[in-house]
Amino acid sequence: MTLDFAAFVAEATADPAVAGLILKGSRAHDGMTTPHSDHDLYVILDDDDDAASELAALDGYRSARLDLVVTTLERFRRPADWERYAIARSRVLVDRRDGEVTRIVAAMGRLGAEDAFRSVAALLDAYANSLYRSVKNHRDGNPLAGHLDAAAGVGFLLDLLFALDRRPRPYNKYLAWELDRFPLPGWDSAALLDIVARITATGEVAPQQGLFARVEAAARAAGHAAVLDAWGEDLRLMRPHPDSPAHQPS
Repeated sequence: MTLDFAAFVAEATADPAVAGLILKGSRAHDGMTTPHSDHDLYVILDDDDDAASELAALDGYRSARLDLVVTTLERFRRPADWERYAIARSRVLVDRRDGEVTRIVAAMGRLGAEDAFRSVAALLDAYANSLYRSVKNHRDGNPLAGHLDAAAGVGFLLDLLFALDRRPRPYNKYLAWELDRFPLPGWDSAALLDIVARITATGEVAPQQGLFARVEAAARAAGHAAVLDAWGEDLRLMRPHPDSPAHQPS
């Protein structure tokens, strides 16, 4: 059985147990569709009616044209962390609960202040650790390890920068799309993408250190000095060398 998107939406809309439908993925991001793009759809059932709807059996359905996640309204309020971005940038096709589904989608794009602060602290430490290891490995004549640590650190860096703005990090596919439309405060999107691409491609030390200088200033301004100061003298390895040219985004 292969389901057609339009026909399925019509069927789901007619089901009284359906509280909402949201479209996520590339078709919810303007300009990101390709000839290979399918339709990724969340089917949200009322909490008391999920067992009564035949649609519940379609959870996990996948084809070249349509992927389905069938869930309840209560579970939809508490998605896995990795799914927050997809929901935050989704399109609400049906909302039968007086805007509740739409409000849940909007809330996914904004992390709670306390949760974001805790996440930033952990991510800052993880980013600093990868940077420190990269610089040490380059210093000690192990460029491959240094390159791998630099690439790993970019992941923590991006999580960190978005958490500082209380936003879920976009999937890599949508990173440039997101930054073009919703820049991070205080960062030039094109320059940030350029330095991230350079670090990932080369693992060079100077660009990493230049970028860290910007991140350190932003993290201290956000109240995370204690995380940085716990690194003590090791911060000297992470910071730009006085004789190095600046390699940081504006």
